[in-house]
Amino acid sequence: MTFADFTIGEPVVDRAVPDGPIENRWGTRKFSVKLVNPTNKRHLKVIVVGTGLAGGSAAATLSELGYQVSSFCYQDSPRRAHSIAAQGGINAAKNYRNDGDSIHRLFYDTVKGGDFRARESNVHRLAEISLQIIDQCVAQGVPFAREYGGLLDNRSFGGVQVSRTFYAQGQTGQQLLLGAYQALERQIDAGGVTMYARHEMLDLIVIDGRARGIVARDLVTGETTTHLADAVVLASGGYGNVFYLSTNAKGCNVTASWRAHRKGALFANPCFTQIHPTCIPVSGEHQSKLTLMSESLRNDGRVWVPLKAGDKRAPGEIPEADRDYFLERQYPAFGNLVPRDIASRAAKNVCDAGRGVGPTGLGVYLDFAESIERLGRPAVAAKYGNLFQMYQRITGEDPYSVPMRIFPAVHYTMGGLWVDYDLQSTIPGLFVVGEANFSDHGANRLGASALMQGLADGYFVLPNTIGDYLARGVDPVSLDAPEVKAAEADVAGRIETLLSIDGNRTVDSFHRELGHLMWDNCGMERTEEGLHKALERIPELRREFWSTVKVPGVGAQLNQSLEKAGRVADFLELGELMCLDALHRRESCGGHFRAESQTEDHEAKRDDENFSYAAAWEYTGQGRAPVLHKEELTFDYVHPTQRSYK
Repeated sequence: MTFADFTIGEPVVDRAVPDGPIENRWGTRKFSVKLVNPTNKRHLKVIVVGTGLAGGSAAATLSELGYQVSSFCYQDSPRRAHSIAAQGGINAAKNYRNDGDSIHRLFYDTVKGGDFRARESNVHRLAEISLQIIDQCVAQGVPFAREYGGLLDNRSFGGVQVSRTFYAQGQTGQQLLLGAYQALERQIDAGGVTMYARHEMLDLIVIDGRARGIVARDLVTGETTTHLADAVVLASGGYGNVFYLSTNAKGCNVTASWRAHRKGALFANPCFTQIHPTCIPVSGEHQSKLTLMSESLRNDGRVWVPLKAGDKRAPGEIPEADRDYFLERQYPAFGNLVPRDIASRAAKNVCDAGRGVGPTGLGVYLDFAESIERLGRPAVAAKYGNLFQMYQRITGEDPYSVPMRIFPAVHYTMGGLWVDYDLQSTIPGLFVVGEANFSDHGANRLGASALMQGLADGYFVLPNTIGDYLARGVDPVSLDAPEVKAAEADVAGRIETLLSIDGNRTVDSFHRELGHLMWDNCGMERTEEGLHKALERIPELRREFWSTVKVPGVGAQLNQSLEKAGRVADFLELGELMCLDALHRRESCGGHFRAESQTEDHEAKRDDENFSYAAAWEYTGQGRAPVLHKEELTFDYVHPTQRSYK
């Protein structure tokens, strides 16, 4: 097999989505699902892996319905899930501003923002449910910002021209997660949820073609245990840390999803990675992660660089005539609030032209001087105060006095395990929610949509659809089943192998090299040559990992080097698939930008005739050519056009 081999398999079809007018489909599906008698729910077990917005809300809601739920997270508390890091807000088509918003406009903006690589049915459902999410969270006590009269406040985000983003200063994710966490803790106290903190899923158990449990490792004691259930829900987040440097928490990983992929779950659109334009620039090789500055800052901050290359003057010494507000110049209709993929590439282009700022030249200014003069410092602080404090603590610079410096960084992954309209993967009984699935965002996520999707999946979609699967009957299984024993042996063998290699190279060094390969060749801009280069090197790097990695310590205790080694091993496989997916998709769309496919003014150029599909990949074994299954996308309500924000 060469590094670019793959075969084409049978198309994959979403058979769960109903026919009929799009605005009626979710209601039709909810009515058509089979229901589980309340008495029977008490005898059905569901495993939920992950306690972020999607996993926490799913576990709490399933328990409220009467199911026996086992909840797993590798953090020491469910409230430490990475959803807590989201800053800017959550979208909902409430139209409180009376500025023309509606369910249909949110649907339209999201399909367009995803560069026409999302399912219309899923996106419309998301827009419908957005109204319920806000009501749910307000009822839980989430302290959304309010206007003087007491109404919930809104602000704008990139890619839209209405104010539909609800927020809690710059800590919306934290407040929403605390709402889900409180609901989850209530169910734990009531006995409906059994919580397994500091446990990491290391394999999926599949019996007779159905997902029936997981093998997990206690990260404190090192003990591995098997947990069986009638259905399994993965809510384990995205895989942005394949790039090593990203805005994700260091613990974020792909292992749960990748173990399921190896057991038969198709992995869709892995190359669709979102680069966020508003991050604190890299300062050196010592860094282990990057820090996000909320997109909401672009409501009041203006993005600019010096007009001439090589201008090293301090920002306060550069007069207006010598500044280029390049987003406002290039995109007059949307200005600084263009979508993330557009803003990121524009920032990269001015830096490539030698006009970047800061010590490395990889940065642009985000300037609040005009807003502070117009609104006053107290008003700006009321909106963004905690974000300004965070920036000052990290950089030592006061953004009230000097402009922030920002640069794009890996933030979110639109790809993930393929699911149907019911959120069920290609393995019956395995449901995938939140960022772990290939989602409703297409090739690019609009800001403030991730929190919306996670809560929609967990609170409103999954609790309706999982019952349809469980109501059809699930046979009992035993811990003595050969598939269980095989999964346990695989986990034990993998741990033993990692500990026995005793090489001379650290896990972090492999991860860092993989990250450089991915960022340089499968990052903001991809080329045929660069992707071939990565696909040649990654298999070599993987072989070196399994022969020279050094994992100190033992398995029967707390061993964070062992944790990282297992995660990096999976990243080394995922990275190859991401590059292959990017190589085969010879078009530019959303966060996937092929240099060979761009318009005359350097915008992404889609190829709808050949690539209007979701690419769902089948695992056939390490070193073997994967199989590509295409899910054709149809657009009956939003006609695909060249995206323009000018």
